[in-house]
Order: sequence, then structure tokens, then C-alpha cells
Amino acid sequence: MSSKRVIIVGGGASGLVAAIQAARGGGKVTIIEQKERLGKKILSTGNGKCNLTNENMNLECFRGEDMSAVSKVLEHFGYEDTLSFFEGLGVLLKNRQGYIYPISDQASTILDVLCFEIKKLNVCVVLNERVETIKKESNEFLINTNKKIYTCDAVILATGGMAAPALGSDGSGYRLAKSFGHTVSDVVPALVQLVGNGKYFKQVSGVRTNAIVKLFVNGKYVVSDIGELQLTNYGISGIPVFQISRYAAKALHDEQSVYAEIDFLPTMSEKELKNFVFTRKKQHGERLASEFFIGMLHSKLASMLLREAYIPAHISANEIREDKWDKLLEFIKHFRVEIVDTNSFEQAQICAGGVHTNEIDCNTMESVYEKNLYLTGELLDVDGICGGYNLQWAWATGYIAGRNAVKGI
Repeated sequence: MSSKRVIIVGGGASGLVAAIQAARGGGKVTIIEQKERLGKKILSTGNGKCNLTNENMNLECFRGEDMSAVSKVLEHFGYEDTLSFFEGLGVLLKNRQGYIYPISDQASTILDVLCFEIKKLNVCVVLNERVETIKKESNEFLINTNKKIYTCDAVILATGGMAAPALGSDGSGYRLAKSFGHTVSDVVPALVQLVGNGKYFKQVSGVRTNAIVKLFVNGKYVVSDIGELQLTNYGISGIPVFQISRYAAKALHDEQSVYAEIDFLPTMSEKELKNFVFTRKKQHGERLASEFFIGMLHSKLASMLLREAYIPAHISANEIREDKWDKLLEFIKHFRVEIVDTNSFEQAQICAGGVHTNEIDCNTMESVYEKNLYLTGELLDVDGICGGYNLQWAWATGYIAGRNAVKGI
């Protein structure tokens, strides 16, 4: 067994798994965490329930410049490996339509068992210390924190990215990676709300409705998703918005024009909607415009669409001109929202961008520039959609790094 000294910078998801694997391999392991406790971000995942992986584990669920990196990582530690790892720590798991949760529905369950294991393996935990610099002298790393200097044989950078800085991910890992020659692509918020340009948002704030959200950059279609859309007083939110947000963030960062197109009735085609409204008008044409969509659209949403189509709420459906009907139906199926910003890193679940994966040996997570330096998790230029994919990436990269950091001397 190895007695290699391994220091892990960051005590989040990937750092904790890296520590466990390095210690299981016989390493003398230390975690340096700048917050007052380990794994704070784990507690916020899956709305506090910790959706820790997904049965549908394929490359289409990940984003980044190099999908071959994701493929290699998942070959070494995939969905089944995650189940085995946590079941081995004593967690009973449940499958909810492919989304895997602890049976307790508590994210604290996952953090607790990880902490139990690092304690059992005698991993040294240093809290409330910030790593300022890391240097290599001969075959030894010198790690300077705001309090002291540590030495070790291998370093695992598991600092996270820039999302949710209050939980510890403040971007410091990018600076440390750059100090060893690594390239960092522009980092933007992802799985985040989008800010729209429109005076109507306060009117519809709080509305939740099933919708298709399509994203266009410089007038060209990029990506879409379907699910529960949330309209807010500043723009759009909800799972379908989160899924497409990284593309909006990247485009806005590059100063491109971005808009979202919303289909408020995705269960109907345009022709079906037109026929439905025509039939409804024959049956209930005497209803006021403000009443016509009751049972069809959220009342606040219907009021907003009428106003945007310049249709008075007090006239009857029979009095609405045909050209106004055409405009209204177009809004229902193709409502366009100019996107001017995303919410900040404070609100983002993850970030997109990071250290280029072609500078990492993704079979080991070792830097190609510095022997015995390993990088994991959100620090790398890979991000997943909602559904347990980002935690899967964290567990997998941490496991691979920890296992390999203790090989050799």
C-alpha cells in the first residue's frame, strides 16, 4: 500500500470522494476546505434531496468542448459504479423515473455517509483555510494557505467552479490551475434563470405553466427544452430554462443577440389550436376576451397575451378582429422574449467553461503539464443538464483522481 501524502483542495462532492479513494489506496490524505464545514453545496442539490445520479447516463446530457473526455470518465466510473459506491457506504437508494435519490430524500444523508467514511479512514480535515498558492519544488508540492504551509507528494484540485460562491465555489481553483500552465475557457453561469426585456413580467410573475422554450442566438435556433416554465418579475425560470441557459450565457458573454421563443400550449399544434379556438368561439363567442381563455391558460398569462396583442379585455370574443386572433394565436405558440442577461453566479447551480479537458489525462485526471497534480469536478470545462449529471461528473472525476493520486511515489 502507498503512503503517499495527498492534499485535496476543496471538500465538496468530488473532493470527498477523491479523499475516500486516496485513503482507501493507503495514502496519507488531507482535505483543505476554506468554508467552516465540508460539503455545503451537496446539501443544496436536488432541492435538498440530492439527485445523485441518473439511470439515463449518456453523452447528450453533458456539455463542453470535448465530449471524449466525458466518455473516458464515465467508462471508468459510471452510473452503476455510483450506485455501488453509495450502497457500499450504507445508503438505500430509490429510482424516481430514472432520477436516483437517497431513500431518505435528504441530501444530508449523502454528506453524512461521506463524512463518516473519511473519519473512518483517518483523513485529516482542515477547515476555514484558503489555499493561496501551490508550487512544486523537486518532487514536492508546497501549499501556502492564509495560515500555514503544507507539503505533499500529490495535489488534487477539487475547488469547484464559480457557481454559488457563498457555498465555497469562488473561482480560486482556476487561478491555481493557471499557475501550472492550464488554459481556462470563459466561465459563465449555467442552470440559471434568464433575464428578459419586457414590461409585462411583473404582470405574470408567479405563473407556472408547461411550455416549450426554444433559444435563438443571432436569429438562429440553438436548443430547446420542455417542462414547467416559471415566469418571474424579471424574466423566465424553471427546468426548461435551466437546461438551455448555458447557451444563452455563452452567447451573451460573446455579445451576441439572444431571444427565447415560448410555446405556451405544447400539447397542441398550431392547426389544432386554431381549430380549437374556432370551435370554442362558436360555442362561447359571447364571453369577454378576459374570460375566453379560462380553462385553457392561466388567467394572468391570458391577460398579458391579450394586452400584448392590443386586444381590449372588455370586448367579446366575437368582436375580436381576425388579424388580432392571428396575432394572439401566434403569441400563444411563438411568444418571443429578448434575453438580456442571466442571473448571477450566486443563483446559478453550476457554471459552464473551465479548464480545458485536453490538458487532462481523463483516464487518471492528472494534469498533462504537472505530474501528480489532478483536477476534478466543476473546475473542468464540462457541465451537465439537470438530473444528477453534474454530481455524477463530480463523483466520477473525484474517484478517478483519488485512486490514481496514490499510485507510485
